[in-house]
Amino acid sequence: MAGPDSLTHGIAYDLALPPARHERLSDFRVLIIEDHPLIPTGSAVRMGVNRVAAALADEGARVEHHSALLPDLSEAATLYMLLMLSNAAASLPVDVYEQLRTHAATLSPDDRGLDAARLRGMVLSHRDWVEANNRRERHRHAWRQLFTEFDAVVCPITPTPAFPRNHKGGLEDRHIDIDGVEYPYFDQLVWAGMATMPGLPATAIPASRSAEGLPIGVQLIGPMFEDRTPLRLAELLERKIGGFRAPE
Repeated sequence: MAGPDSLTHGIAYDLALPPARHERLSDFRVLIIEDHPLIPTGSAVRMGVNRVAAALADEGARVEHHSALLPDLSEAATLYMLLMLSNAAASLPVDVYEQLRTHAATLSPDDRGLDAARLRGMVLSHRDWVEANNRRERHRHAWRQLFTEFDAVVCPITPTPAFPRNHKGGLEDRHIDIDGVEYPYFDQLVWAGMATMPGLPATAIPASRSAEGLPIGVQLIGPMFEDRTPLRLAELLERKIGGFRAPE
């Protein structure tokens, strides 16, 4: 899937992804992130993240749980919602767009919640999109700085294992249960946005199972264009903790 389209950029550009940074688990420098400021991490997923962290430490990898270089996760999540929804809503009918714009105008300037970010994103002006994209570039620079000190970041993919299917009402009305407390369905996407918003490669791996036997995964986020680094880390971890097994 990698590489420029042969009809456009491929006329002039070649793809040359660098090799993985390391070939042994003991050589990796890994930052572990198990908490997000905008949504809690369920106990089952936390167990999966910690299992991977323990496996890395057991093999002699450098494992850290905090770094001053990590970009602001709250701002990153807000940016992700703005940019994602501005794209997703671009083809909405005019009458729906106008209704949303009227609704967005009633938001308080002090409302910095994820719901507000999603609504603002659906009616984002080009001027505001450019400003948001500039902020994204600053996040990309911050990630480049972080990856001078680390080779990969281990964090949740979602705050819960798989949840029961629910097709009642619209997605905006649905909720997920995190250790007995309900949260808006879309809020869980903050973890997907961690890699997606700045354009970083992420490899999902099985980490453990919940008490109900459901698979729990984590994501390994790597430096931009260094896809082979999280892929290699995934291969090495599979040897250490095992790969995917279908639930019973």
